[in-house]
Amino acid sequence: MSTLPDRPNTALLVVDVQNGVVAGAHERDRVVANIATLVGKARAGNVPVVWVQHSSENLPMNSDEWQFVPELTREEPERLVHKTYPDSFEATDLEEVLSLAGVSHLIVSGAQTDECIRSTLHGAIARGYDVTLVGDAHTTEDLSEYGAPTPDKVIAHTNLYWQYHRAPDRKAGVQTTDEVTFSR
Repeated sequence: MSTLPDRPNTALLVVDVQNGVVAGAHERDRVVANIATLVGKARAGNVPVVWVQHSSENLPMNSDEWQFVPELTREEPERLVHKTYPDSFEATDLEEVLSLAGVSHLIVSGAQTDECIRSTLHGAIARGYDVTLVGDAHTTEDLSEYGAPTPDKVIAHTNLYWQYHRAPDRKAGVQTTDEVTFSR
């Protein structure tokens, strides 16, 4: 139902599942395992997997912290998008990658829930995509010492509001890893 005509395909977006991003993340191992399951399902369904990799002063390109976690391996010809802003679309080639693949529906997983995941969700729907968040395949670190809610509450709140988020001629929603099915 997206506003992107002639783009019937779905893609899995794996956002910032990097050593330095998820090292102290809430339920890291369970979330990474769920993302690995999603990647396997997408590959089995011949659905594009797009990997997003953040770099910054605290996450320098080519450092150990910048690398994807060892449990996840990008395969050729899966696309890699480098970013320096929270929204995976901002100042990247993600839109071009998705356009060339005929994608109008994104299945989103990764980290950090309260920054890059939320920014990417909103960036995608504002650009015309239908966007499904995988509710048990995103995570964040504990920033409660700075006044943020605990990670479990950040994740639950994001799942709650994205489940009911809407925009004209676009759909948002939340599914669990088990509920996600991929078909081209």
